Amino acid sequence: MSKHFFIKLVTSPDVDPFKCIVGLGCTAQAINDGHKVDVFFAAAAVQLLHAEYVSDLGKTIDAAPNMCQGFIETIINGANNIYCSTASQAYYGVSQDSSEALIDGINLHWSGPAGVIALASDAEVALTY
Repeated sequence: MSKHFFIKLVTSPDVDPFKCIVGLGCTAQAINDGHKVDVFFAAAAVQLLHAEYVSDLGKTIDAAPNMCQGFIETIINGANNIYCSTASQAYYGVSQDSSEALIDGINLHWSGPAGVIALASDAEVALTY
């Protein structure tokens, strides 16, 4: 039976890269299992949407080559919607008008706290990493 998941990633990959990779992996797994998944990247986890950053993430925990990129690809291709925090991205110098650092092909919905609350209240299952 398919469920509606809301998965929020907020952990800094500089502080806990393993937790971030687990969050990406669980998001990808929910998609692969056929669930409707809305994912929201906020706080320092917005860096996971930066092309250069995610390409090096797996190396920090000696993960299989391209594992993180595979999770991201599954998310890009299969998530119901992908959201990011406008304010969090701005902290890292990224905006809707200046998004060169972001992963190519990602269709983001820029949002904030109101979006988080709306998505969480609409979901059947909410996970936070």
